[in-house]
Amino acid sequence: MRACARFAAACLLGVLAMMPRVAAAADLVVLTNQGATPGVKELAAAFERASGHKVSVIQVEGDALEQRIASGSADLVTANPPAIDDLVKKGKVVGGTVTPFVLAGLGLSVRAGAPKPDISTVEAYKATLLAAKSIGYSRGCSGTNVAEGIARLGLTEQLKAKTIFTSGSPVADHLARGEFDIGIQQTNIMVGVPGTVYVGPLPGFLNKPCPSSVGLLATSKEPAAARAMITFMASPEAAPLLRKTHVEPAIP
Repeated sequence: MRACARFAAACLLGVLAMMPRVAAAADLVVLTNQGATPGVKELAAAFERASGHKVSVIQVEGDALEQRIASGSADLVTANPPAIDDLVKKGKVVGGTVTPFVLAGLGLSVRAGAPKPDISTVEAYKATLLAAKSIGYSRGCSGTNVAEGIARLGLTEQLKAKTIFTSGSPVADHLARGEFDIGIQQTNIMVGVPGTVYVGPLPGFLNKPCPSSVGLLATSKEPAAARAMITFMASPEAAPLLRKTHVEPAIP
């Protein structure tokens, strides 16, 4: 097993080494959505090493994202499909460049020191939700998928009074502050948050992942380098780097 891992790592390094380096390195800026940020940072570091370009990753959403795009100071943007499709319609993203690259599954965490609930099966997860004093999730893609799962379990009305919706920061940050007892969001932004303990992924059909795509901003000043990064982000060589951040590469 270790030999296989070393061989895979050697193959990856070989592929990265073969990517052409440029005489005049570009400074790329990637605007990311919350659920894609850890994976994009991992890919950006690898792309920098391979290409010689510099890549800055900035997590920004809502009005701040619109302002950054309008300023023309970025090259790439990642977002969930509906959001990136809207940017294409507005002419802010070059449509032919939009590329799915990551799937972020859902996970559950509790506050540090609290007992770990059983979520190993759909029935166990259902019982855990019913027993919880309070539950927190966002109104974004993960929250939409969590709510959809709760509806399929027939628990929407039963859980309404103890459900708290978060905004502005990851669910685990609110959980660490004691705003609720159980937090649910994408696993990649739940694992390792101080003051919380990650319990595990949601079981079965309840674990509906959140996809993210990347696209070239129409105002990019470095379109060639940006397109090269898009190609790398969706390549087979990017897959093990994404998995390091608890996500899966998008299925072609």
